[in-house]
Amino acid sequence: MSAETGGAGTSSPGADAVLLGFVRALRAAGLDAGTERLYAFLRAVDVLRPGMRADVYWAGRATLCGGHDDLERYDRVFAAYFDARAAYGRRSARTALPPRPRLAARQTTTAPRSTRDDKPSGPPTATLASSAEVLRRRDIAELNAAERAQLRRLLAALALHGQTRRSARRRPERRGDIDPRRTVRQWLRRGGEPALLQRNARVERPRRVVLLVDVSGSMAPYADALLRFAHAAVRGGRTEVFTIGTRLTRTTRELSHRDPDLAMGSLAEAVPDWRGGTRLGEMLREFLNRWGQRGMARGAVVVLLSDGWERGDPELLGAQMRRLHALAHQVVWANPRKARPGYAPLAAGMAAALPSVDAFVEGHSLAALQHLAAVVRGASDGTAAAKGAQHA
Repeated sequence: MSAETGGAGTSSPGADAVLLGFVRALRAAGLDAGTERLYAFLRAVDVLRPGMRADVYWAGRATLCGGHDDLERYDRVFAAYFDARAAYGRRSARTALPPRPRLAARQTTTAPRSTRDDKPSGPPTATLASSAEVLRRRDIAELNAAERAQLRRLLAALALHGQTRRSARRRPERRGDIDPRRTVRQWLRRGGEPALLQRNARVERPRRVVLLVDVSGSMAPYADALLRFAHAAVRGGRTEVFTIGTRLTRTTRELSHRDPDLAMGSLAEAVPDWRGGTRLGEMLREFLNRWGQRGMARGAVVVLLSDGWERGDPELLGAQMRRLHALAHQVVWANPRKARPGYAPLAAGMAAALPSVDAFVEGHSLAALQHLAAVVRGASDGTAAAKGAQHA
């Protein structure tokens, strides 16, 4: 559909791909943007003008947000996905794009411009959205400074929540098990007259998430992005973060700053072993002895973000992974090296740890981190990948 005609029509495949990528980013940020809302969003954009940034914004706000709590997150994701002025503004000027590019990759040379097109439409959305979609699958280690700046904005919009569990507590519900005590009290208040049965149901709470982030020298190209991912997770609540290298450092408090740059500054001062060696087995044993065995890892989703290069004893790492697996609800390992062609978990540390891993996933790109968030949330299963890696 062309914004210049102003009528209803069908968007091009390129525009649909951009919009689908935007919806995927919203889902990764925690919005319940299901299939029905996706179709409603595409229809709304098709009726309006897909090349107009404001029309796309209001179409998504009206169809993809399920409540007031979603609005702030929607605005943050929209800005991160479509706003790449710092990274791509100068490139757009050099390539002499049309005055108001469309989300669809389409150029018109003969159609006259209507007076409505003379209104300012904001930053170019075609280049911005397509660049964000391409950036999702780029290896973080290969990004330049401008692309890393855009990646940081996208990571700030992520959300990480653990799987829900049914607690022992109950609360009144319209449907559920009969609550004898509340029912009897209701009858007594009515003087023994029959009343509706009172019911209750178990309260569902999110499981704790524990992130162990490798900050050794071999993980240096990925450490900043992974720690910003951890910052987004801490902001979501019930998440603990530790850095591991030659020392174990609890960094949840430093990452609790609302501003990600302030959080990273505090983190840099708190972590003494940046780009050092790797002693995964010893650090994991220290974590289990000081925090995990006492309750932090019990029933939690524990995520290790590391390439598995171990300078210590691999047998020690294997033994501590078995301890961790017995305590945690789920053990997830995200390895940035896994995405490389021909990768096999042959490193001694990775090979020793893998039998105790429930989900073995990639961690090299924004798309991989979004998939990791889905695995932690329980929306995606990485078990098959873990089993396949064990037999590789």
